[in-house]
Amino acid sequence: MCRWAAYLGSEVFLEDIVSAPCHSLIAQSHCAIEARSPTNGDGFGLAWYGGRPEPGLYRDILPAWSDPNLKSLCRQIRSGLFLAHVRASTGGATSRANCHPFVSGRWSFMHNGQIGGFEKLRRRLEGGISDALFDQRQGTTDSELVFLLMLDEGLESDPEGALGRATARIIEAARRTGMEPSLKLTAAFADGESLYAVRFATDSEAPTLYTAETRSGGRCIVSEPFDRDGGSWQAIPPSSFVTITSAGMSVRPFAPRLTRLALAG
Repeated sequence: MCRWAAYLGSEVFLEDIVSAPCHSLIAQSHCAIEARSPTNGDGFGLAWYGGRPEPGLYRDILPAWSDPNLKSLCRQIRSGLFLAHVRASTGGATSRANCHPFVSGRWSFMHNGQIGGFEKLRRRLEGGISDALFDQRQGTTDSELVFLLMLDEGLESDPEGALGRATARIIEAARRTGMEPSLKLTAAFADGESLYAVRFATDSEAPTLYTAETRSGGRCIVSEPFDRDGGSWQAIPPSSFVTITSAGMSVRPFAPRLTRLALAG
């Protein structure tokens, strides 16, 4: 499974989270503790917000620990909202287009998890999105498709609802194909002002998610803590939707918005 970290608050250098802490995201790229595999070396990416509505984006296929440009950028870039990801592929080639985060307009998105049986579901799910969104698809991952499904379900105006409807489409597609749904979805996404996250799985093993306030007064949300001695980390329960704004954080129960057919199995 992948590892990721996101931040919203007063501007900080990206290195404060991505590279400087003892168990930073770069450290987790080769020695993750709470992932099934300790190595997340199939590429990395950053999406950060600055003076423009759309985020800056830097992705590469190198392992995060071996790219000196990544450390240099993190040392120089300051941002009040950013997403950072190190990838362990569960499907899809190691290519720049398959590295997270994914960006569309002002939105950025990254994911830890997978759609079980994705190759059997891919055609059905891709066929359900609009032509305009399909034309945005650059890679081959299930993660990027989850993002496009959310956009197709009205992410611009209803982030939580769009995620619920997109998740329901994945579950319904599995059942229509005769498969037992198997979805793991721990993701973060942002629009330049607010930061959202979800921890969900169709079984009892949702990928981990934690949050904590930072010394700067901002808030991090991460796959696993980067400073276990200095931070008061709170585990986000499974089946939760998180909203972080400048006014604070809320955690609400999350469930896909299933149709009667899907509920009946």
